[in-house]
Amino acid sequence: MSMMDETVSFKVEKDKNIKARELLKEVYNALQEKGYNPINQIVGYILSGDPTYITSHNNARNLIRQVERDELLEKMVKNYIGLDE
Repeated sequence: MSMMDETVSFKVEKDKNIKARELLKEVYNALQEKGYNPINQIVGYILSGDPTYITSHNNARNLIRQVERDELLEKMVKNYIGLDE
């Protein structure tokens, strides 16, 4: 079978979920390393949009800005009710 006979599957949504999850874990760890309550800080950022809720330690502030706040919230709600893949 040649390479031309194979079907390539392209799944943007799943890759975006993995990326968002990994970024959020990195941000969580950076906040924890700096002695903050990561959940409170991330919730504060999502609700307000103020990036100063997120430490700049380990580039966390720039990382979290790579994912839209509404996208983060949507993924969290889906995960909470068991719809996250």
